Amino acid sequence: MSEAEPLTALAEAYRELIQGVGEAGDREGLRHTPERAARALRFLTRGYRQNLDEVVNDALFETDLDEIVLVKDIELYSLCEHHLLPFIGKCHVGYLPRGRVLGLSKVARVVDMYARRLQIQETLTQQIANTVMEVTGAAGVGVVIEAQHLCMAMRGVEKQHSTMKTSVMLGDFRTSAPTRAEFLQLAGA
Repeated sequence: MSEAEPLTALAEAYRELIQGVGEAGDREGLRHTPERAARALRFLTRGYRQNLDEVVNDALFETDLDEIVLVKDIELYSLCEHHLLPFIGKCHVGYLPRGRVLGLSKVARVVDMYARRLQIQETLTQQIANTVMEVTGAAGVGVVIEAQHLCMAMRGVEKQHSTMKTSVMLGDFRTSAPTRAEFLQLAGA
């Protein structure tokens, strides 16, 4: 399947959505919206077209470090699988290296790869933690995500200032209370 085929199908679906809300779709402001929206959705869901090997790209480096490595305040943008509305927030990823560390930008790229898929925040948190654990062979991994969900702010209960916080702790971050506490303190979570 060529790259143009999914875009054409998405654009046609957007044309139908525009008509479904009561717009003709042929006025100046909407004339090219289906194509623009199709390209935007492909971009927002690009995580489906990425794979872990390409994202990590062998950026694992040997180390003697056995203290927490923390990358915090990684911006994330995702789409809720229930309403296809954005949730926007930040992610903190910490791990205890066991012989190797992951390149700094690769942690953010792992977050982005999973965030750019349709899903819920709870699943996203789990995917990031499991992947960092798998890739690094760490003694423990902690991930905390705090995000605002537009499906809750723009519709439904309409609570614009609410946030959701999720965490996943694996290995030593789960079994060692002091390690977990240190991670949470460093992350400010």
